[in-house]
Amino acid sequence: MIENPPLIQIKKPASRNRPNKEQLNYFKDVPTGFICDALDGYAALDPSIKPLLIPGKIVNHIVGPALTVFSGAADVLGMAIALSEIQKGDIVVNSVSGFQGTAAVGDRIAGMIKNNGGVGLVTDGPMRDLNGIIETGLDCFCTGLNPNSPYNSGPSKIGFSIDIGGKTINSGDIIVADTDGVTVVPFDKIDEVIKKLERIVEVENAIDVKVSNGLKISQKALDYLNSGQVVYYD
Repeated sequence: MIENPPLIQIKKPASRNRPNKEQLNYFKDVPTGFICDALDGYAALDPSIKPLLIPGKIVNHIVGPALTVFSGAADVLGMAIALSEIQKGDIVVNSVSGFQGTAAVGDRIAGMIKNNGGVGLVTDGPMRDLNGIIETGLDCFCTGLNPNSPYNSGPSKIGFSIDIGGKTINSGDIIVADTDGVTVVPFDKIDEVIKKLERIVEVENAIDVKVSNGLKISQKALDYLNSGQVVYYD
C-alpha cells in the first residue's frame, strides 16, 4: 500500500536557483520569438497557455524568475501556500497537469501574488473571476476561463521541478512572456542564451530596417533561387 505524501512539500529558498539582477535586466526588451531563436527554435510553452486577454488592456512583456508550484488537478491549496514563498519580481508558474475542468486560480490569489511582489502568473489551467483579475493588474497567462471551483485539499509541491506546457521548469529559470506566449530560459543556460541573443538581436534589427526601407526578398532566398536547387514546372 502506497503511503500518502506530505500535504505540502516546499523546497527551501536556499536550495532554489535565482538569476541575478543583471541577467534578468537583459531580457526586459527581448521578444519571446528571439528567446526561441536562441534555444534552437523551441523555448515556448504550448500555445494553449496564452495571455489572459482583457478588453482595452495591452499585453505586457514580463520577465522574472519562476517560482514553481505543482497543484495537481482541480486543487488550489498549493497556490495559497506558495504566496508565502514569493520574492519580489517572481513569476508564479502553476501546474495543474493541464486539467481544464475547474479554474486553477481566481482573482483573490492573483491579487495576493501582486501584493507579495509577484509580476505574473502562468498556469496550464483556466482562471476565473475575470473582473476581479482586471482590478489586480496582474499579468496572467492561462488556457482561458472556467468558473468551476477547485478544491483546497492538496497535496502540492512548491519550488520543485514541474512539467507544464510541454516543458520542464525549475524555480529560478527565467520566464519571458508577451503577447505571443510564454518562454522559459533554463537557469543553467542563461549566460549562453544571452551571448546568442546579442547576435540575434543585431541581425534581426538590421533586417527590420531593411524591410522598413522596402526589402522585398532576402538575399538568402535569392541565392536559393539562383542555385539550381529550385525547379519550376509547367
